[in-house]
Amino acid sequence: MEGYGLTEASPVTHCNPVNTLEKPGSVGLPFPDTLGLVVEPDTLNPVPLGEVGEVAVKGPQVMKGYWKRPEETALVLKDGWLLTGDMGRIDEDGYLYIVDRKKDLIISGGYNIYPREVEEVLYEHPKVKEVVVVGVPDEYRGEVVKAFIVLKENTTATAEEIINYCQEKLAKYKVPKYVEFRTELPKTAIGKLLRRALRDEAKK
Repeated sequence: MEGYGLTEASPVTHCNPVNTLEKPGSVGLPFPDTLGLVVEPDTLNPVPLGEVGEVAVKGPQVMKGYWKRPEETALVLKDGWLLTGDMGRIDEDGYLYIVDRKKDLIISGGYNIYPREVEEVLYEHPKVKEVVVVGVPDEYRGEVVKAFIVLKENTTATAEEIINYCQEKLAKYKVPKYVEFRTELPKTAIGKLLRRALRDEAKK
């Protein structure tokens, strides 16, 4: 069963219901006594149904605040609503879909690019084993897309090959401008890819 939550919500807010409508890719419906919205980032202004915005939740499991950190608390708690920092959308049946982390959003020439969308396309490439996409500074567009890729064993590829592949499947502004091949990517102790480490490295 797919679900969704975060430490600040103790930690679950949504889950796919049992023995009812299943929607692949969704994290389901809010728990009982829990409310969920998708809003304009850092506000409580709802976005139109189906559009991407920041996920906000309200319920008895939401924290009262960060311990002795009132300024940080004020940034994420507004009128009892927790601004999660996750970007998502809600469909016509109320099911929530997580798109990406707000802090990972790439803004290129005024367009919003969600790294996860580009990564999912790259994972479909038969030679790609692991990939992390980040935004890197660009004088003209503000940011452009860079892909860090680990290839599958006994395969080779060029940056041009990867870029051409993306051009067939993505809008022009979402196509990586840079591709860097690595033998491995940084990970946490439990094997989660560390996007932040690569983003910080790419911006130096």
